[in-house]
Amino acid sequence: MTAIASILNDKFQDSILSIQETKDEFPTLWVNPGRIVDVLGFLKNEVARPFKMLYDLTAIDEQARNHRQGQPDSGFTVVYQLLSFERNSFIRLKVPLTSEKPTLPSITSIWPAANWYEREVYDMFGIKFQGHPHLKRILMPQTWEGHPLQKCHPARATEMGPFQLPESKQEIEQQALQFKPEEWGLDNTLEEDDLMFLNLGPQHPGTHGVLRFVLQLDGEDIVKIIPDIGFHHRGAEKMGERQTWHSYIPYTDRVEYLGGVMNNFPYVMAVEKLAGITVPDRAKVIRIMMSELFRISSHLVWYGTFAQDLGMMTPVFLMFNDREKVLDIVAAVTGGRMHPNWFRIGGVAQDLPTGWKKLIQQFIDYFPKRLKEYDRYVMKNGIFKARTVGIGVYSTEEAIEWGITGPGLRATGFDWDFRKKQPYSGYEQFEFDVPTAQNGDCYDRSKVRIEEMRQSLRIIQQCLDNMPEGEFKSDHPLTTPPRKKHTMHDIETLINHFVHVSWGPVMPAGEAFCSVEATKGNNGYYLVSDGNTNSYRTRIRTPSFPHIQFVPEISTGYTIADLMAILGSVDYVLSDIDR
Repeated sequence: MTAIASILNDKFQDSILSIQETKDEFPTLWVNPGRIVDVLGFLKNEVARPFKMLYDLTAIDEQARNHRQGQPDSGFTVVYQLLSFERNSFIRLKVPLTSEKPTLPSITSIWPAANWYEREVYDMFGIKFQGHPHLKRILMPQTWEGHPLQKCHPARATEMGPFQLPESKQEIEQQALQFKPEEWGLDNTLEEDDLMFLNLGPQHPGTHGVLRFVLQLDGEDIVKIIPDIGFHHRGAEKMGERQTWHSYIPYTDRVEYLGGVMNNFPYVMAVEKLAGITVPDRAKVIRIMMSELFRISSHLVWYGTFAQDLGMMTPVFLMFNDREKVLDIVAAVTGGRMHPNWFRIGGVAQDLPTGWKKLIQQFIDYFPKRLKEYDRYVMKNGIFKARTVGIGVYSTEEAIEWGITGPGLRATGFDWDFRKKQPYSGYEQFEFDVPTAQNGDCYDRSKVRIEEMRQSLRIIQQCLDNMPEGEFKSDHPLTTPPRKKHTMHDIETLINHFVHVSWGPVMPAGEAFCSVEATKGNNGYYLVSDGNTNSYRTRIRTPSFPHIQFVPEISTGYTIADLMAILGSVDYVLSDIDR
């Protein structure tokens, strides 16, 4: 029993129903539903070295599961994952729900960030949270019937009737999209002044995708912001339950579509934890090298579009041109560009091609000079500074309260990077600095990302100089079928090869979580296996979801023009929010 599990066991005694062993070795405790608020409040506010961040909140429909491994009886399980920065550790709490109408008390009084997470659990599973300030659907349309992540809900379009949109239904859908201020507790007046409501999006260049903000305005000043997400929702987690372990990898590329193989990274590592697969050193270093190339590629997209949002045209063309140089390297190595889905369970798809060093070295030699030029064009530009310095400010404490990770957290002066604090894939062997700033404003978030590109170049150079010899993929039977030449010698090997190629591997029953320092913050996959060829539950913890929930908190009181700068500085992707 871990120290924190022992503390909770002593403090809450009969309220701790069970302590579960998991493949990721996180302390995992089952808690009585009636005491979950007390336990969470204790972990955040009272325990020594507290768990200040609500890292994730999700649920599992247990009704079709076969391998519970002694876990408490549960029709639905609500899962809370917390992060303590002082302990540098996670804890996972699970609450079993057995009622036909599952209900739990809301924890929005403890973490305001729980608002969207609880709405998502209600939307996807039908679990209600008593005391929630506005419990309504968040990803699905308000007119949707059923809860998609329940096991009884269809997973494929072929399991449903043909889609139809008669005029009567179209009217209902249009009415459901109408924003009603009174439903959100908003007034039409403020101290006898009339307020205006403005729709920003879902089709607006400043929202960088199909994202809608309803703004309550007093002249040019923002009084209230109501984000409306879900327009880009494609059921990525539901698809994780129907695809085999290998065939789901291409879907991960499309979650944060600018991060490329970095989306594969946490998924394949979580599967590897489930199966106990050891990855060769060469594959680990290749993964790091390709991920850092995609960090540069993604940051270049952010840099150029952010400058464009604030009125500059030249930088976006130059930066996209440099991004093409990165994607040319990606294409030469993987055969793909934005979505190469090149990582594999146990390693990567193939070894590095002839001439890879020269190609990457040319870019490493070329790019630093360009970054200096961009500093002169953008970061030293007086208009850019006027639009970003002192705008969208928040503190380290506020960032942690709302679940902010990545550059947005480090811009407040907090030196926290998962590559350093909880290194994975061999990052502990690399020398690089963690860029931080102090003011937590739009300008400082920019400074951090720009310096990150320079540090990525350092990491990539070390990959070139110290690339290990050896295999690019594990020979573990769950990730690599027997070699073809061996299948002709005995029937067992032939059957093994056939089953793995046609059905895919069967992963041992259990659960595991793995996360990476992705381009926009911390990205993680929580996987539950029921001892089958596909995942029983695939949970994707994306950074953009909490980041956009935080936007109203840092934008109120500013103008619409300031909101454009704040949105650009957050650096989100809609598919990362909606999944």
